[in-house]
Amino acid sequence: MLLRCPNCRSHDLGRVGSNQLYCWHCFVEMTTDQDRIISISQVEEDGSLTSLNDLFLEETDHQHYA
Repeated sequence: MLLRCPNCRSHDLGRVGSNQLYCWHCFVEMTTDQDRIISISQVEEDGSLTSLNDLFLEETDHQHYA
């Protein structure tokens, strides 16, 4: 299944870890569990991550972006 970025809806995602994807269009990093995004973060200029979960993910119902 081909995942989409929940921020920009792009399919242009790269794998940066076994369960991590990176969007080349809007520079967010996602942690996945099979075909579900379970965490999304913005990559800051200094390389740190800022959580965007409160904008894109429900606390009890993680969304499926396909």
